[in-house]
Amino acid sequence: MRSLLNRTKLRTPPLKAHSLILRTTTMATSYSSSLLLPPSVSLNKSRNGSSLGFSVNRSRVSMSVSAGSQTTLNDSLFADYKPTSAFLFPGQGAQAIGMGKEAQSVAAGADLYTKANHILGYDLLDICVNGTKEKLDSTVISQPAIYVTSLAAVELLRVREGGEQIINSVDVTCGLSLGEYTALAFAGAFSFEDGLKLVKLRGEAMQAAADAAKSAMVSIIGLDSEKVQQLCDAANQEVEEADKVQIANYLCPGNYAVSGGLKGIEAVEAKAKSFKARMTVRLAVAGAFHTSFMEPAVSRLEAALASTEIRSPRIPVISNVDAQPHADPDTIKKILARQVTSPVQWETTVKTLLSKGLKSSYELGPGKVIAGIFKRVDKTASVENISA
Repeated sequence: MRSLLNRTKLRTPPLKAHSLILRTTTMATSYSSSLLLPPSVSLNKSRNGSSLGFSVNRSRVSMSVSAGSQTTLNDSLFADYKPTSAFLFPGQGAQAIGMGKEAQSVAAGADLYTKANHILGYDLLDICVNGTKEKLDSTVISQPAIYVTSLAAVELLRVREGGEQIINSVDVTCGLSLGEYTALAFAGAFSFEDGLKLVKLRGEAMQAAADAAKSAMVSIIGLDSEKVQQLCDAANQEVEEADKVQIANYLCPGNYAVSGGLKGIEAVEAKAKSFKARMTVRLAVAGAFHTSFMEPAVSRLEAALASTEIRSPRIPVISNVDAQPHADPDTIKKILARQVTSPVQWETTVKTLLSKGLKSSYELGPGKVIAGIFKRVDKTASVENISA
């Protein structure tokens, strides 16, 4: 196997967590728990100057139905959404030393890091700005760091000329893996603080699950999803059940991430050339994210989500699990718990947004991975990066 890898030169040095994947950013808030219809949203400054409140102008829907049917109606609220402007938030792998520094020039952005320090129990900004890289890249720190920095990017956009107008025009949001939490915070499903507590626990739970078994992730470049599945099937024929692999991230045409046991990942890398893959890239992540290897993290997430107040989002938030928006808080909780063991349906999300008429998109947070993915799906897609 080693000689084959050397001959084909498929193996390349590890990349940052999901550096081929993307990022995210969102804004915390509170608003009425009544069912609301989706239109314009504006973010207002609170008395202390931090922009963590929304004012919402929409029609209320009053319902006198049973609890069961109300859940169904609530969850289908955004079923016929017609997106025009989207906020997109990156996931793990987007982190980079120096992120967050620019956000300190805006009081509301700096305030987010101060709040984060109290919740996390350490100086998040210092790690973001000064490192070390090894520490920032760790799952338990990179996830909170990206969540906070992405929301800080919203505050940087707000003070830019025309920024408030852009924020108010956003009518759909989504994020890659971790970024879904940022998107939900921006959409008002939970507060900045509650979202950060969930993200902190998520990172810790995923790290613990990864430590329990030898697993890994690898990006397959240059094959369509059907070929990658065939590659996984071939690799699985050579390994035990505990080492089997699956597609974990459907990113964009020609770029899919495979997760699984270490021996299974090595088999994928060895066979990739024979399936005419252009290259494989081992991802520097803690383990096999978005597979059953993360099952130990689910119960911890379920418990944390059960005790967290989650409201119906003001605008559609597209789920990584099924590429659909959900409005029912209980459904959102179940999906967030399932997300760590389910493949990320990002390619379907992007194609759906574009086919529904999306005109403009903004990638908020570190990196430009999401913009690259959009361009792979549609070269004419417009995505502006707002870093912090």
